[in-house]
Amino acid sequence: MTVSFWLEDAEDGIRRPSLDGSCTVDVAVVGAGLSGLWTAREVLRRDPSRSVLVLEARTAGFGASGRNGAWLIAGLGISPGELARRTSPEQARATILAMRGALDEVENTLAEDGIDARLRRKGNLRVARGPHEVPAMERSLEALEQLGVADGFELLDADALARRVHIDDARGALFEPYSAAIHPGHLVRGLARSVEAHGGTIVEHTPVVDLTPRRGRARPTVVTPTGTVSADAVVLATEAWTSRLPGFERRVLPVYSLVVLTEPIDDERWAQIGWQGHELLASHRYTVDYLSRTVDGRILFGGRGAPYHFGSRIADRYDHHERTHAGLRQQLLEWFPALRGVGFSHAWGGPLGMPRDWMPSFEHDPATGIGAAYGYTGQGVLATNLAGRVLADLIVHGDTPYRDLPLVGHRPRRWEPEPLRWLGARYLQVALARLDDRSAQRGRPPSGRSLAERLVRH
Repeated sequence: MTVSFWLEDAEDGIRRPSLDGSCTVDVAVVGAGLSGLWTAREVLRRDPSRSVLVLEARTAGFGASGRNGAWLIAGLGISPGELARRTSPEQARATILAMRGALDEVENTLAEDGIDARLRRKGNLRVARGPHEVPAMERSLEALEQLGVADGFELLDADALARRVHIDDARGALFEPYSAAIHPGHLVRGLARSVEAHGGTIVEHTPVVDLTPRRGRARPTVVTPTGTVSADAVVLATEAWTSRLPGFERRVLPVYSLVVLTEPIDDERWAQIGWQGHELLASHRYTVDYLSRTVDGRILFGGRGAPYHFGSRIADRYDHHERTHAGLRQQLLEWFPALRGVGFSHAWGGPLGMPRDWMPSFEHDPATGIGAAYGYTGQGVLATNLAGRVLADLIVHGDTPYRDLPLVGHRPRRWEPEPLRWLGARYLQVALARLDDRSAQRGRPPSGRSLAERLVRH
């Protein structure tokens, strides 16, 4: 099975064994995606004497870390304005600056560890496609200006945008400098090799079926079909799959995001499209779209639309949903009519973890010995680096310079039990799609007063 183009392209031939028997380590990390690998690497950098074991149910990068849209962006699932409203302008500002600093951390790590992740730090264009998206674009900049963190941002009119990239019905864009395009497969597989080079161990095809917190003098334990691991600290880095762990079923909602990828595009079509800067692209739709350009001249188009599955079910067969994939192909042609007739080489998808309040959580409880990072709402490629450094600080030093960030120690309200969870998720999926379609047809922005808009205000 091809999980994604990224993992196929980054195949390194490494086959890691599964866990064979019980053992005791200093730190056990559940999940060999970006959160788990960053945490493992950072623990080992802070204290090379510690034994670190990473347990992966499939192969390194199998989840969202190896399937995403190639966005390394200093953003979160919650907007800067909403974060300031919920916390304070000072905390929102500190969070934004910490995320921007993470971009430098990733770039430095890639250079230090010799990981060629095809990083292109060219920024991001949030495009207003149609007049109905212009107000949202302008409000985004106003919120950043009010927090004093709009340096480097630029509001482009239609002509200025067209000098960078030709997008049908584009009325302008907000240029965001703190982001980069990346090759997710090379990033996650390179980090896995880095963890091992720093002295860590990764076992694959080792699903975790249960977790026991610290009790008295007994260490927390991780239970797998082939052995039990005891550790001083256990880190859950399972994102959408957190919902499959006993006791964590309602922490996140597994929401599927799907992707289509073109064949390499010929020079004549690139001349019509432009986009020589390799910026990331997105619009202001509620139902989300995201585009990136690969180094070998393909275009990735991703978005939501695949249905939520009752009971937060996750299965390989859900990674493909033909109606949604067909819709994504059509949307890409609407962005770039010059692509009509271009072939598509890949289509894939996978679940992301959506918390009840849209805010990611970086937590570690010394009393139970369990830490966790989850809830990125589809914007975790960069945030995982910050999460890994925070968790490593807390495990090794018992404190972190980021302790005052609202993400640290945060525990979101749990999602509703079924069938309320299914009813709510499906209602929002349908209602938001209709809002987007209606706004585009009328050329006017949504009112902001509908039930769906109030429920997802973030």
